[in-house]
Parts: sequence; C-alpha cells; structure tokens
Amino acid sequence: MRAVVTQGIQQPLVVEERPEPSPGPGELLVRVTACGICGSDLHLADALDLPGLVLGHEFSAEIVELGPGVDDQWQPGDRIAGFPLVGCGKCEFCRAGATSKCDQAEQLGLQRPGGFAEYVTLAADGAFRLPETIDAHLGALVEPLAVAHHALDRTPMERGEPVLIIGGGPVGLATALWARHFGAREVVVSDPVAQRRDLAERLGATATIDPTTEDVAGAFARLTGGLPGVVIECVGVAGMIQHAADVAAIDGRVTIVGVCMTNDQVTPFTALQKELTTQYVLYYRKADFRRTIETLHAGRIDPRPLITDSISLDDLPERFEALKHPTDEAKIIVEP
Repeated sequence: MRAVVTQGIQQPLVVEERPEPSPGPGELLVRVTACGICGSDLHLADALDLPGLVLGHEFSAEIVELGPGVDDQWQPGDRIAGFPLVGCGKCEFCRAGATSKCDQAEQLGLQRPGGFAEYVTLAADGAFRLPETIDAHLGALVEPLAVAHHALDRTPMERGEPVLIIGGGPVGLATALWARHFGAREVVVSDPVAQRRDLAERLGATATIDPTTEDVAGAFARLTGGLPGVVIECVGVAGMIQHAADVAAIDGRVTIVGVCMTNDQVTPFTALQKELTTQYVLYYRKADFRRTIETLHAGRIDPRPLITDSISLDDLPERFEALKHPTDEAKIIVEP
C-alpha cells in the first residue's frame, strides 16, 4: 500500500510503499476514504524525532477485513469514522469512554500508524458507524467536531450567554459552529486572517474581531454589551492563555483548547484578581463522537464550509509543508 511518512524533525514528509497491515485480535482493517490534516500533525512533525511515522487521526473509512474475535455487528463494506485512541479497555477511564485518560492510551498517527495511508488497522470498539447521510468528507470531520463538542461540554455556560472564541482555525471554527447549536446568543471569533473571519460567520459566528487592529475586549463589549464571561482559547501558541485571561470578564470562565507545545509564561494575578475559572481540555470522550454523528445525521449542523480543499497522497507532502506557514486554509482533506 501507499503511505505518507515522516523522515525526522522538520524534514518533509515522503510517499512510501509499505506492506498492507493485517488486523489483530479485536481489530479491523479499513480502507481510508478521507483523512483531515490537523494542526497537531504539523506540531508533531516538527517537534518529535519519529522517522517512519504515518500521521493522520481524523479519518473515515470502509471496513475491509475483520480480525479474530470481532463480533458480527461489523461486515466488510461498512462505513465508519475512526476513534483514534486505543486504551487498555479495562480501567475506569476506558469504561467511561474517556480513553485519553488511560495510562496505556495510544493514538493512531502517533504511537500507531495513522490515516495518511491507503489502509490502517484500528480497534473494533473505536469504529463508529456512519449513516448514508454522512459522506466520507463529513466522516473525516467527526474527530475535530468532537474536539469542539468536548470543549463546550466541559465549559460552564448558560444558554443564551455570549461566547468569545480566540482563534479561527479548524477547531475554533468548529467551536463556533457548536456554540450556536448549543444556544449561545452571540458567538464572536477573534482571528487576524480575513478569510477565516469570513468563514467563521458562514459557520454561525454572529461577529468577528481582527486582533491586529482592534482591542479584543473592547470590541467584544461593543458588540455584545459586556466583557466575555465565556472565553474559548483555540490557538495554542505562547501568550494566548494570558490573552484569554486579560480579555475575560470578572468571574469569567476560560477554556484552553489550543495545544501549546512550548513553554509559556502567565501572570497568575490577572486570573486571581478576576477569580476566573480556567478549564483545560484535551481530546474527547466516545460520547462526543456519538453526539457528533447523531447531530450530523439529523442535519442540525453543517460543517462543510470548514473544508477548503481535498488532495491526494501525492499532494500531501507539499501541502503539509505549506500549512506550517500563515494560511487562509481551514480543513484540507486527504483522499488516499
């Protein structure tokens, strides 16, 4: 099979021929139909020296083969969205569907080969059936949509309360989509890229802010009548946690979704003075995948504007490098 693999820290990806994997006990072999490029893929490729790694954890697929012990609820040809975390299956976190908290958790696209390939294996209990109403591209959006769903699920907010989202990348845009669905009266997205601000409004944001030309807190207050009581940080670079605390209202709630992989510095007195509640979130639970698929199937959200392009495996190395620089792209889908 063909796969796109890493060569080492800050080295470009390359297309390789690899043996087709075989499913082990309790696993499925699936043919990847669509796989999104995630910002964390970009970070991993530049931060970790893992030559030969197949990245990609946002994927939809079609079942090709069942491994030993997989029950008859699955058949070749079934269409699925892949839950990319594998745990021990026995601890309290795995039993609750919070696989990311299992101390043996592994991720497809990190500890295990991921979806930037024609075929991949995954645990059968990590396969989520896709109804016919959800095509391959929407299926690949289930994972990033679940990230945003989990973030809002963990954020204390009242229905009708305005929300500030810092960052208009794919996760920030998905968060805006869910925030409107959950009943936020006003959803304001702050991002320096004009195309992303436009896209945010197509996905349900009621207003946007350019942080390079406007004071974010002041602009939010002008738009909504007060400072933000709910702030969702979706950038993941140094300085953004402090920025979120700076703009939040007294007694505000700040949720950190952006994955910052460098040292950061904050001034705790800002949050102390305002008595902020700060929540960090990572990944999702299996319940977030189920809720996302149910909501997509019912047509209650439309995330298609998130997809700005689809490419082949051959195109992936060049486009992957381009995404490491400022861009107006949102979600690029790879079609292996």
